[in-house]
Amino acid sequence: MGFNHIPVLFAETIDSLCVRPGGTYIDCTAGGGGHSGAILSLLGEDGRLVCVDRDPDAVSNLRRKFSSEKNVEIVHGNFSDIKSIAASAGIDGADGVLADLGVSSYQLDTPERGFSFHADAPLDMRMSKEGKSAADVVNTYSEGDLRRILFTYGEEKFSASIARRIVSEREKKPIESTLELAEIIKSGIPARARRDGGHPARRSFQAIRIEVNGELENLSGCVRDMFSVLAPGGILSVITFHSLEDRAVKQTFKELSTGCVCPPDFPVCVCGRTPEGEITVKGISPSEEELSDNPRARSARLRSIKKLK
Repeated sequence: MGFNHIPVLFAETIDSLCVRPGGTYIDCTAGGGGHSGAILSLLGEDGRLVCVDRDPDAVSNLRRKFSSEKNVEIVHGNFSDIKSIAASAGIDGADGVLADLGVSSYQLDTPERGFSFHADAPLDMRMSKEGKSAADVVNTYSEGDLRRILFTYGEEKFSASIARRIVSEREKKPIESTLELAEIIKSGIPARARRDGGHPARRSFQAIRIEVNGELENLSGCVRDMFSVLAPGGILSVITFHSLEDRAVKQTFKELSTGCVCPPDFPVCVCGRTPEGEITVKGISPSEEELSDNPRARSARLRSIKKLK
């Protein structure tokens, strides 16, 4: 299938970046190129756009989509390496950086990628198609680690019983497919609880996907790195889809925008600390109209910060 992705908070995100025609912009998770295309449409001949994605399918799509654009550069990489990506591209100060931390519609809707519990496919879930897979997590992690992942990343209250069921079943044979795992997860949830909150495997699949792709590993550090490649006046916009992601971004933005930290009873500031950034967007959520068109956007949040110095 073609690489199709519905960008969430589309207009709000583009507005948040305040795109200048001659500016330099980095889309750290370019995916299907929706946000990138909108940024490009606002750039002039002197503007520059760098599109980054860790998914090789996305990179191939981006190269086709922007093949005739002279001011677009496509990079196969991870936003966690943003500082080296910017350096390699000769960027010493970007006017805007965007990171959409969600899974693309293409990844979810392509069965063989193994992200979905609606279709049978090998357990994969790797955005980069490299490294450990969901099958590795499910079949090799200890019961305690599985329980921790399901509870922390999926907020699954039946994490203990699900982890116990996974370990029990894999002792008989390796767990290899998405539907097989979904049924095991379902068996670990009491029947009365399966009737509420959508598909019983939804939270567990989310948790395993986050673990496979390291989506929360040093996220605060990654956000600081993205902020660091901005020029003064540049804007970083981040879209999150998970409460833990949003909390990390919100806290990092708060720290970057905090000035003096001296005790309130000090007559004058002695720390000398001044804000590095100014928060410009404080957690916008999708409108009801957007949710009616794209229910997957329900948990999305947009936050933006401007670099001051």
